Amino acid sequence: MRISVIVPCRNEAAHIRAFCESVAEQQLPADVALEVWVADGMSNDGTRELLTAWCAGDSRFHVIDNPGRIVSTGLNRCIAHATGDFIVRLDVHTVYAPDYIAQCLATWQATGADNVGGPWRAQGEDGQGATVQRAVAAAFQSKWVSGGARSRDLSYNGEVDTVYLGAWPRSTFERFGGFDEALVRNQDDEHNLRIHQGGGRIWQSASIRSVYFPRSSKRDVFRQYRQYGYWKPFVMKKHGQAAALRHLVPGLFVAALLLCLMLMVLGAAVSYLLPPAADYRLAALWLAALGAGGLMALTTLYGTAVFAVSTAISREAGRDLWWHLPDVIAAYHFGYGLGSLRGWWDALVRRRPDPAFGRLTR
Repeated sequence: MRISVIVPCRNEAAHIRAFCESVAEQQLPADVALEVWVADGMSNDGTRELLTAWCAGDSRFHVIDNPGRIVSTGLNRCIAHATGDFIVRLDVHTVYAPDYIAQCLATWQATGADNVGGPWRAQGEDGQGATVQRAVAAAFQSKWVSGGARSRDLSYNGEVDTVYLGAWPRSTFERFGGFDEALVRNQDDEHNLRIHQGGGRIWQSASIRSVYFPRSSKRDVFRQYRQYGYWKPFVMKKHGQAAALRHLVPGLFVAALLLCLMLMVLGAAVSYLLPPAADYRLAALWLAALGAGGLMALTTLYGTAVFAVSTAISREAGRDLWWHLPDVIAAYHFGYGLGSLRGWWDALVRRRPDPAFGRLTR
């Protein structure tokens, strides 16, 4: 049996060698052959040269061009070249257990699912100065921040709506097609939704272990999740449904805040411009009060919840994280929410994505 590993990458000179070493050291059954296809998104930081040198020393590795420079085009180009019966996606910024690929194969053989994978475990780097990244990882893992996504539950085994990275029998792509190249983000969620709608199954196994290292600054987390939020409406529009209710909540919350702010400002401005005896001045004042009251209620409720969640997370992950967690949680939620609102505007009104959201953030 042959297993094909597919890897999209771009400008990963600092990480690509360690990644190749970890893949080369994977422990596989004796009857399994391995091939690795890396789609390079036209890197300009020396990644391509490092990959070429590695491939020259290990014939199992192959590097191909990804002119599209995004994940979906890279995955599809790898799949087109892959010859394996079973296809496993890997990410350069993730560290894998030595039996990661073997466990993917075993889970598929045991369940017959159309896509299998492990839980999405985030972890900060060790050492001084990594406190923010540790806070980002701790918030990422919390069910209160992620909306209860099972893909973040490290002990869950069973069917899920989506799974981290993924591993598929070749027949899955023959049946459901490849990844949507119109999507810069959320191409995996869209593909999994397509599998579900077509009657397929996605399975998560806690025995498939890996560790993902997230962004190390709050600004980068905000930018990343703004992009995630932006592309989600295009997925929903394509399929006429949300993959899960949690994908709608950040956008609705931010929309409610903006509506209250607009009512407050509009009411105050109109009441200021109208004469004291004007018939509509009282109505304008009432509108301003309604907006101010709603804004205060929402921000108080959210702030209280964030501080409570930050306290709960810091008790388990480290009390030194508490000072960063409120900002990190807000970066997740407001980034995703603002991105969603912009995405809905472009998907429904402009009817096309903004090129500014077409570049991957890192």
